Amino acid sequence: MLKVGLLGAGRIGRVHAINIAAHARSQLVAVSDVNADAAQTLATAHGAKASTWDAILNDPSIDAVLIATSTDTHSDLIEKATAAGKRVLCEKPVDLSLERAQRCLAAVAKTGIPVMIGFNRRFDPNFSTLKASLTAGEIGKPELLSITSFDPSPPPVSYVKVSGGLFRDMMIHDFDMANFLMGSAPQKIHAAGTSIVDPEIGKAGDVDTAVVTLTYADGRIAVIKNSRRAVYGYDQRVELLGSQGLLSAGNVLENTVSRSTGSGVVSAKPELFFLERYMRAYVAEWDAFVASALDGAAVPVSLEDGVAALALAEAATESARSGQAVLLAQ
Repeated sequence: MLKVGLLGAGRIGRVHAINIAAHARSQLVAVSDVNADAAQTLATAHGAKASTWDAILNDPSIDAVLIATSTDTHSDLIEKATAAGKRVLCEKPVDLSLERAQRCLAAVAKTGIPVMIGFNRRFDPNFSTLKASLTAGEIGKPELLSITSFDPSPPPVSYVKVSGGLFRDMMIHDFDMANFLMGSAPQKIHAAGTSIVDPEIGKAGDVDTAVVTLTYADGRIAVIKNSRRAVYGYDQRVELLGSQGLLSAGNVLENTVSRSTGSGVVSAKPELFFLERYMRAYVAEWDAFVASALDGAAVPVSLEDGVAALALAEAATESARSGQAVLLAQ
């Protein structure tokens, strides 16, 4: 039984708490949050105790921690947790700063303790099946990847100001998916971004609509499209063209009913938001972490993967600012 401390009792922390408590091989024993009332409420709901992050890290009976705090605390907590001998699952991104994330990677390497980063989309049943088909050689060599990720509505500007920007906060999932599917990092990145959904996002120094092109050393290409507004729902699609065929994963709809009449064919909209769309992925992600911690399996999404995705996000941010392509080596 893996005894777990949860750092962070916000929206995503509550999702993780449910999965930790429900798993047959893990037990949620302690919860901490800067909001003591939130920590107490969540802990009580799952038979755990409210605590502080330092007490959790110094408790020898706790085997692992899940970090679901604000991004600017991630690197510090990862370093402290691994120094204390805890296994770690940390929400993305590793940090807002690539340089800080690289220092975190170096510090963790000295401990020899595996860290898993929460890129939950790798565990989505549709995307993981697509990856399995690709690995089995069903479409030959992947040549052209297209990733679409549209939110139903923009977040509050107050969130945008502390998020690190669209490329680090939102598109970083897609950068990791590109690395996951293409099997290597690109050589060159070109990004274009604008603020046409909410002018206040632009005033805050961010973009809400963006397209990024990734070019690989062997000529392969990936295109990522992000928007903060899709009025019809949460749009999440992947299409991969290979030398011998095409793989595609479409949206998960609210239901599977379609209505065919003389005026046309109508089906349900995509599920509304990420909690509905990716709930099964979060469950599978936690199961993979538990297997790693208890059975010795390798973590399927490493700290190195997290730093690699952040490098792409930082390069895309620079490209969108300058209007020029950026070499990843830079």
